[in-house]
Formats: sequence, structure tokens, C-alpha cells
Amino acid sequence: MLWCMLLRLVHYNWSLHIIRAGAAGTCEFGDQTTSDVTVRLRSRDGRPEWFHCHSFILMKKSKFFAHWLSKHPTYPSPESNNCIEVHCPGSEFDHYVKLLKLIYLSEETVSDSWDSVKSSLGVLRASIALQCETITKSCIQYLEAVPWDEKEEEEILKVIPNLGPEAMPILARVQPVDTSATKNVFISAIRFATTIENSFPPLADELKTSAQEQVDYMLLEDEETPLIAVDDDVKYEARSGLAKMFTNFEKRLSLLPSEFDQSPEAAEQRLLQSLSDLEWICNILPKMEMMKDFVSGWACISDHVLAVVQDEKYSSGLWAIKAKLIEVTGKALDAIGYGNVVLPAPSRVQFLKTWLPYIRKLKPLLDSKSADDEAFPFKMDSDLCQNIEGAITSLVLALPSNDQADILMEWMQRPEQLKYPDLSEAFEVWCYRTKSAKRRLVVGFKGIDNPTISF
Repeated sequence: MLWCMLLRLVHYNWSLHIIRAGAAGTCEFGDQTTSDVTVRLRSRDGRPEWFHCHSFILMKKSKFFAHWLSKHPTYPSPESNNCIEVHCPGSEFDHYVKLLKLIYLSEETVSDSWDSVKSSLGVLRASIALQCETITKSCIQYLEAVPWDEKEEEEILKVIPNLGPEAMPILARVQPVDTSATKNVFISAIRFATTIENSFPPLADELKTSAQEQVDYMLLEDEETPLIAVDDDVKYEARSGLAKMFTNFEKRLSLLPSEFDQSPEAAEQRLLQSLSDLEWICNILPKMEMMKDFVSGWACISDHVLAVVQDEKYSSGLWAIKAKLIEVTGKALDAIGYGNVVLPAPSRVQFLKTWLPYIRKLKPLLDSKSADDEAFPFKMDSDLCQNIEGAITSLVLALPSNDQADILMEWMQRPEQLKYPDLSEAFEVWCYRTKSAKRRLVVGFKGIDNPTISF
């Protein structure tokens, strides 16, 4: 009986010593002289590591430790072997050690201790596992507020959904935006991307280019997660932007003669910029099923465009403009030739006859300039040549046969025109169709004489 009373007295004095040390703020992580409990973790190489802690601090900061200690109500003492084993992956060892250290800090100090997204994410996993609510809250506030790089964002998206609802506020910045907000942002981006004002602040050209890139990205086809619904409001804004770009391009064309006299390079650059804007919108309109708007507008100004750039005044210059015109026209030919834009036959014939002579004339000139000067940057590459040739062939074969005959006859009259575009395929198909049509006609006449034979 006396021995039990002495033992209890020793335990009481030791507990009182721990409480007084805690009240005085002298309990420190790892202090073996005041520790009444140890926490065992396994290091990266699998070896057990012991950390001297204090039960009243662990119970105060962690529900996991509070639950464990409540189920093991031994009297802590310096001689006891009161050890709590925490199971953690070896790769998480450093994060658990940091968490144990954070448990000993005040809330304000904890908030100032976060130093990186990667480390904080590891501590958050440990904190949620050990139910350290105060530290978890502080860590979530940090991760929700600081910027992430691309790799960090990927890791966060992979880890956070597995940590339960309490960690979900971290993902606020990557949550889906409601349809109305997305649409409003997209319309604003189109407005900025089609801006033609000259009173831009510094770096505005870069911002405009960035807006154009993001509009293009938002329209990328993704059937599973469509970002933008192309409704009437979106189409109206795109159509308005296209109209502004055409107006600006025609204005620059009209000013070219006078501006070219003052500064040829500046005049060409301004015209090239407006033409590049048209090329950009030409790339996004098919994704909005609005390519016909561009083709119709381009067809209306084609005669004016060619009259200006083919003026004798610019015979030895404007190469960037002349080459870019072929690229832009190639997109229109592609849309018409492959049936993405439906136009009446006379309109198709007129468009082809307008641009075909220009393409035939310019390609040899560009090739010659490139052969004479390897640094000449405006040669038509093989992909562009092939695409335009294919579109023209397809367009020709869809015309009425008499119009086909006119174009093929004109193509074969001059040997220098035979190389590009090569219409041999169209010629072969036209010959086959013509003979087949003649046969059908003969069979039809015979059928009139012989009632048993019909078309």
C-alpha cells in the first residue's frame, strides 16, 4: 500500500512538473527532460525514429493524439515507455516531422512558417491524417492564396481531391466558371482581339496578340468539355469585329500610296498588321461556322486589293504583303473548294478567275527571289502550295462543265502556267466526264427511238 502511494506521488509530481513547464512556455519539441511521451515514425530508409513530445500539447493540437492518449490512460512518467507509433509513408517522413514541430508553435507563428507549395502540401496531408485542425486551416489558407507554377498546380489537382471536403477551398481558382461569366469574358476577348485603335498604351500589341491566342484556345474543339457556346451574341461580336477589320484593311490600302512615299517600311508594316488580323479571324471563324462571312467580304474587296498591290509602283516591293495575300486567299479557296462555304456557281467562277492569275504570276516571282537570295523569307512552302492546288482543283471540278472548259483552256494556252497550279487532275476528270456525258446523250437519243430503253 505504501509503495503504491509513493508511486502515485512521484507520478503526480512529474505531471505537475510537466504542466508547470507548459504554463511557463518552456516545453520544447524534442526536450527529453520534460517529455512524457514519444512519437515513433519510420524514416525514408525504413528505420524507426523517436521524437520526444509532451502529451498535453499533442492532445490540445491533434484529435488523433488526443484519441490515442485517452485510450491509453497510463500515468506518464520519465520511466514509462509511453510511445505512440504513427504510420506514415517513408516519402512523407519529413512532412510529419515538420508537422510535429508546428504543433509546438503558436497560430501566428504557424502562419509565418509556410515556405513553399510542395512542402505545405505534404504537411497538409499529414495534418489531415493526424486531425490537426488549426494547422490544417492555416495550411489551406496559405495554399489557397499563393501562386502555383504548372507542376505545383498538377500536383495540387492530383492530391487535394483525395483529402476530403475540408481541403477543397484550395481549388477555388480552378473551379468551372458559370456559362454566363465565360461567355462575357470571351466576348470581351473578341472585342480586344479585334481592336483597331491606334492610341494603344505600351505593350498593347502584345496584349492584343495574347487575346487573339486565348480566343483561339477557347474555341478549340473538345466535345467532352465545351467551353464556349457559340450563340447569337457571340456571333454578333465576331461579325462586328470582322467588319471593323475589313474596314481598317481597306483604309490602309487607300492610304498606302501616300504613306509608301513617306516611309515604305512603315506603310508596309501597318498594312501587313491589318492583313494579319484578318488572317487570324479567318482561322477562328470556321470554328464558329461563320467562314461564309469572311469569304463574302474577301470576295467583295478582292478587285480593289489586287488593283493596289499589283500597281507598277510596288513591282519590286511589298513582298510580305503579296505573300500574305496568297495565304489568306488560300483559306478562302479551301472553304469554297471543299464545300464548307456554299456560293452560287457564278460567284465561285468569279472568285477563282480573280485570284488564279495573281497566284500563277506571284509564285514564280517568289521562287526566283528565294533562289537568288537564300535569306528571302517569303517563299511559298510546300504545304501551302499543295493545299491551294488541292482546293483549286476541287473548286474547278465543282463548277459547271462549260466553266471548267474555259478555265482548263486558259490554263493550257500558256506553257508557263502549267506548273502551278497543276490542273492535270481536273483535266483528266473533265475529259472522263465529258465523254461519259456524250455517251449518256447518245443513249438518250436512242432511247427516244426505242421506247423500251429509258434514261
